[in-house]
Amino acid sequence: MMCDIVVERSWHSENMTDNQLEPCIKLPLEDGVLADIVEKAKDWALMHGACMRSKLNFSKDSLQFAPFVLLPSTFPQKEFKKAVEIQIILNELVHKVAHDYEFLSSSLKSTIEVDKFTGSLFQIYETVHKEGITQTFSLGLFRSDYLAHSATNNNIKQVEINTIASGFGGISTHIPSLHRYILQELGHGDKVKNVPVNTALEGLCGGMLEAWKLFGDPNAVILFVVENITYNICDQRFHEFEIRRQNPAVIVVRRTLTQIADTAKLGKNMELIIDGLSVAVVYFRSGYEPAQYPSDNEWAARLMIERSLAIKCPSIHYHLAGTKKVQQALATPGILKKFLLDPAKVEALQEIFTGLYSLDLDEHGNRAANMAIMMPDGYVLKPQREGGGNNVYGEKIREVLQSMTDSPERTAWILMERIVPPVQKGYIIRPGGPKVPQMVNLVSELGIFGVIIGNSDTVIANQQVGYMLRTKLSDADEGGVAAGSGALDSPYLIQ
Repeated sequence: MMCDIVVERSWHSENMTDNQLEPCIKLPLEDGVLADIVEKAKDWALMHGACMRSKLNFSKDSLQFAPFVLLPSTFPQKEFKKAVEIQIILNELVHKVAHDYEFLSSSLKSTIEVDKFTGSLFQIYETVHKEGITQTFSLGLFRSDYLAHSATNNNIKQVEINTIASGFGGISTHIPSLHRYILQELGHGDKVKNVPVNTALEGLCGGMLEAWKLFGDPNAVILFVVENITYNICDQRFHEFEIRRQNPAVIVVRRTLTQIADTAKLGKNMELIIDGLSVAVVYFRSGYEPAQYPSDNEWAARLMIERSLAIKCPSIHYHLAGTKKVQQALATPGILKKFLLDPAKVEALQEIFTGLYSLDLDEHGNRAANMAIMMPDGYVLKPQREGGGNNVYGEKIREVLQSMTDSPERTAWILMERIVPPVQKGYIIRPGGPKVPQMVNLVSELGIFGVIIGNSDTVIANQQVGYMLRTKLSDADEGGVAAGSGALDSPYLIQ
């Protein structure tokens, strides 16, 4: 689930050179050519808003370009198309799971007993479920993330599905244009056709506007719930600007959970009112990690939002449906048939799932823990956290699991088979980097964006709307763009 700032990865860094993808053009580039195109590319990124605020020298008055890969990264066209086509099935799955109280409760039962944060989210869910849901419609702006897996002939395998704060739909829309420009400048204009169009920003904002229309009040606003300090400002602002472009009558306001706690209230009809404005849609770009709830006030604000008539993106049950524990439960044999009646849909999802294992304190959990202790490099240990930097890799897995052998804390984690993606050569361009960057080994992760709007009885919109590609050094475990190890990219599709 990811957050818009940092994202978790399940990338394997060992023995990957056996599976190499050829770059889109012959490399390396001559130093003079490389220095010239890097300078042009940096200026293009700055002048087209592919930017972030600096964490080291933060200022609301300045931006720096987001890390990006100089050339589009090779990606199998067949697998790209598969990811695009399967998104509407995943949207449907998450939607049905979110509306199954018994399944969510049973899947999260052990986790909420030991994980305070997930427990607090579930307590909000329990509260509004018992009171009765005021707003039955939810808006989902999801992103499903994939790696090509060397062990299965570079077929894609799902890393995770993000149901809250699925970021980089704004900035990523610009990266394919950057890469087409670079290819043309390097004399490879014939190759631009292999970089697919990306309509993520248009589609995501179209989903918010569809939900706004469904709410039915032309004077109501869209509320962005944001962090106290926003580094990924361009990504969020591009959404605001696109909403204004598509419908100039719609107003977007930005508030933190703390500000909402201080100034928002519920009206007589349970409408969410902030500073005198009725809220039609609440779009969370914050609220997915414990640090974003520094006091009980922020939790009270989240509960007030969930109790309100506003359409939430995501609603609390969509949020919980995207947790790691639920993802693991869905990979259990036979479970998909509970939610998807079409065998072809079940088969399509089973093909992209990798091994996911519970770590409950039972026979199955003990068996999974022992597998990882015996072969830690074959797995990733994941807690119920979004935002990146939380996973455990390699020998550290053995240490962590052995420390939790008989502890209920272990039930808050899941085990995932480690995916081994193909490697290719390329250049990552970072702020403050060298004039002539070094050619390095890279691996890429594809994210596909989806939009769904519906309630327990009706789905009124279900679409795939765009993509993003993040690329990182092949020997880095985590792939967060803002954290510095990942970079924005776009796919160069090959047969």
